[in-house]
Amino acid sequence: MDVTIFTDGAARGNPDGPGGYGVVLQYRDTKGQLHEKELSCGYQKTTNNRMELMAAIRGLEALNRPCHVILYSDSKYLVDAFNQHWIDNWQKAGWKKSDKKPVKNMDLWKALLRAKAPHEVEFCWVKGHDGHPENERCDQLATGAADGENLLEDVELS
Repeated sequence: MDVTIFTDGAARGNPDGPGGYGVVLQYRDTKGQLHEKELSCGYQKTTNNRMELMAAIRGLEALNRPCHVILYSDSKYLVDAFNQHWIDNWQKAGWKKSDKKPVKNMDLWKALLRAKAPHEVEFCWVKGHDGHPENERCDQLATGAADGENLLEDVELS
């Protein structure tokens, strides 16, 4: 099955949050009918990068079978980590960057690798705040979650 996932993350008062993520999943059934699902959640304290990663994780975790996925994000950090093979280099170096400092958000990078594992995933960058309809929807979901009343205290990984 081919699935398209759009993601975005937002943090108010970055790096101390609150923040949220937004995800839009799209696929067509055998009759060509488009199906969509929206996901979002907010956290009391977080950063933009953590929410960008959470969006990708939750989008991939929502898939109940292996899929071919095109994942669009306005986070160059997220997209380049895979397309420029940074994540491979970080793993080989014991989750350290080239300057020998630990990779930030290692817990989420590891969770993203687990969520990605059963799928064939292409990571694509889309310019944020540029009128792209699904990216704008994800941004609205993320900011709405960040501004919500039922914020979680911390990221909960499965």
